[in-house]
Amino acid sequence: MSALSGSRNPAWVRALLSQWWVAPLTRLALVSAWLIGGVNKALHFGSAIAEQAHFGLHPPALWAALAVVVEIGGSVCVVLRRFTWLGAGGLGMLTVVAILVANDFWNQTGTPRFIALNSFFEHMGLIAALVLATMLGDVQPESGNSRA
Repeated sequence: MSALSGSRNPAWVRALLSQWWVAPLTRLALVSAWLIGGVNKALHFGSAIAEQAHFGLHPPALWAALAVVVEIGGSVCVVLRRFTWLGAGGLGMLTVVAILVANDFWNQTGTPRFIALNSFFEHMGLIAALVLATMLGDVQPESGNSRA
């Protein structure tokens, strides 16, 4: 059964969403921040270690290596729809850690609190999108549309 069958969306929305390229492009867009971040950390590993130390994560080299593996590996899992639950779960857990160490609005006041609070809820939205991607990963595409 497709996620689109029985949809109450207008016909033009269903037609757009049923295009073979929409789902993979959407998955790539969803994980783009993690994928680019992981590649950037891998290419500039010293800076990645410094970032982890800045946020108080020790040992920083281990946290930096873990971030690289999870950001790249998890992104690839989501984009390719292989072990989506594992990739999205890893990205979600990494994001929870980031929320707790970098967006601790409860410890701030004024403008920094405002910025951290907004970032906190943006990251919560990304975690929710990863959950949805995992849920939709179980939905089988309509016959003849196996590239989704």
